Amino acid sequence: MEEGQELNKWEGYVNWRNKPAMRDQHGGMLAASFVLVVEILENLAFLANASNLVLYLSKFMHYSPSSSANIVTNFMGTAFLLAVLGGFLSDAFFTTYRLYLTSAAIEFMGLLILTVQAHTPSLKPPICASASTEIQCEKVNRRKAAMLFTGLYLVALGVGGIKGSLPPHGAEQFDDTTPQGRKQRSSFFNYYVFSLSCGALIAVTFVVWIEDNKGWQWGFGVATAAILASIPVFLLGSPIYRTKIPAGSPITTMFKVLIAAVCNNCKSKNPSNAVMGMKTSPSSYTTETGEEGNATKVKVPSQTLTEDLEFLNKAVTEKTVSPMLQCTVKQVEEVKVVLKIIPVFMCTIMLNCCLAQLSTFSIQQAATMNTKIGSLKVPPASLPVFPVIFVMLIAPTYNHFVVPFARKVTKTEMGITHLQRIGTGLILSIIAMAVAAVVEMKRKKVAIESGLLNSAEPLPITFLWIALQYLFLGSADLFTLAGMMDFFFTEAPKSMRSLATSLSWVSLSMGYYFSSVLISTVNNITSIFRQTPWLSGSNLNHYHLERFYWLMCILSSLNFLHYLFWANRYKYRTESTAD
Repeated sequence: MEEGQELNKWEGYVNWRNKPAMRDQHGGMLAASFVLVVEILENLAFLANASNLVLYLSKFMHYSPSSSANIVTNFMGTAFLLAVLGGFLSDAFFTTYRLYLTSAAIEFMGLLILTVQAHTPSLKPPICASASTEIQCEKVNRRKAAMLFTGLYLVALGVGGIKGSLPPHGAEQFDDTTPQGRKQRSSFFNYYVFSLSCGALIAVTFVVWIEDNKGWQWGFGVATAAILASIPVFLLGSPIYRTKIPAGSPITTMFKVLIAAVCNNCKSKNPSNAVMGMKTSPSSYTTETGEEGNATKVKVPSQTLTEDLEFLNKAVTEKTVSPMLQCTVKQVEEVKVVLKIIPVFMCTIMLNCCLAQLSTFSIQQAATMNTKIGSLKVPPASLPVFPVIFVMLIAPTYNHFVVPFARKVTKTEMGITHLQRIGTGLILSIIAMAVAAVVEMKRKKVAIESGLLNSAEPLPITFLWIALQYLFLGSADLFTLAGMMDFFFTEAPKSMRSLATSLSWVSLSMGYYFSSVLISTVNNITSIFRQTPWLSGSNLNHYHLERFYWLMCILSSLNFLHYLFWANRYKYRTESTAD
């Protein structure tokens, strides 16, 4: 009886009470479904404010437009960068279960502070009634500004923890030793992006309307209620969750291997400092292609180091500089895996730089065009609805039609590999930038022909033309974000899966930062050759935005060639262990 219970245990996993997780009781699609519902509420809470925060900071806190934009950029970038911290803590010290609950509580506290400030006139600067005078509006002062930024960065800290723990928590519910489990995990990541879009749809429509028409205290209040409601929804799944036991700091292991490799390479002239794997006889150890303790594990030589990144092989020696730098073959091979996925991560930053244009220039373009659909006038700030709806339509189609068809054609388990998915997203981003450039040329042609080049009047061209680039970039986001998460989670060593999955959010953050750097660089260079830079001034009709989009298209194409180089060289971990 006891032997049967041992076989039924998930090795390396516990339930919410910190007792061994059982195969017939914990994990599966039902457990992951709670995570998807929670993500709808969490992303609603986050984007409800982020999508409209510039208006709140400029109109009610009296920051300048440029200062407001910088505050929002820093807030968004920090929130996504902190996902790395969330992923690291999930792997090293806390379970993803506990980290989510802690992070949700932190985000709730931050939103509560912002709600109280928005509701209480004494905690905000006086209402500005000097629009037609030279008297400047009183900007938020130190004490009130401290309250504002405390609330904002508590939200950023909470969001980072959630983004770093929630996706891996959902992915951990599946048995990756079976084809069915791996397929379900891939579907989970598709529907995770779908859930993100569901939350975003509610945020950029219903909540933004509340903020604009009923007051920001109500908008913040809805976001606060959403994150609070996510906690009991998450707890409802507690009896069936399985959670990976933290295995200590993966970063410590990485630094140990890297330092050992450097030190031992410096001593490589000493013949006694031979690589251990060359002296010992082959034995076998269990790889991490499957769950620990599972009968389907693959056995490969434990003392055989791969030829990839041969520099790191010197980390395994009989005589080390210090006993603290003694490394095993397994540790060296795990660090190699992480280093090999980093080039793929770097190649996705350019795509996210393209995505950043949707919340900046694309909205400004739409603001100069006819935004009426019949008798309904659509505010330009609601343009994010387009990519959100596209993703919500494409995600189920991809999961239920494209993937099954691809499996039949390719006769493979996944149908479309992770790297093929990411590559498809990169190709779509190239097309999107070309479409954006053509649409901008058409928009400017209409402005010239109608004599409205220097006018603020809406141009006689529908803003739905802008929706084309949203279609392609929304599709690119679905392919790449879901593909990245699945790729990083699957390929990373088990001890650092949460940290690796968080790289998807870091790519998004770096894309936004790179966009700002690229715009500044373009303006600095073009100002040398002409009186006004490409992207400067108050009138968008005088911008050379089409040239900037063509530049983005060229850079994205070069980035794709760079990606092909690394993707073709990459060998999936499951393949290498089979070899």
